Amino acid sequence: MLRITDDIAIADWELTESFMRASGPGGQNVNKVSTAVELRFEADRSPHLTPPVKARLKRIAGRKWTNDGAIVIQVEDTRSQTRNREIARDRLVEMIRAALVTPKKRRPTRPTLGSQKRRLAAKTIRGEVKALRGKIGRDTE
Repeated sequence: MLRITDDIAIADWELTESFMRASGPGGQNVNKVSTAVELRFEADRSPHLTPPVKARLKRIAGRKWTNDGAIVIQVEDTRSQTRNREIARDRLVEMIRAALVTPKKRRPTRPTLGSQKRRLAAKTIRGEVKALRGKIGRDTE
């Protein structure tokens, strides 16, 4: 059981963990011990998440979302299998918590009359400064 919030907890049947050998440095440990973790969460089939949350989760997950509707998280950060499991679970929890937040609806606004006038005045001043940078013409005497 993986607790997301006070109301939402993910059942164990929704999570699948598989272990494999990690790449990178580590000497003999890399060749002998399967420390890398692949955590698979069946997000699309989860009864604990509402459809809007699933849609936001799909957008947040990006390439980690598979065609089957699962989220796959691979971790090989540390040399410890238990620590890699914790990191993978923490990443999944953070992803789901981010999807639980409903984005604020954007209301289009218009600039105030005062801000428009200030902007145009600043543009005029700036244009005058730039006009003074031109080449100085020769006076014919």
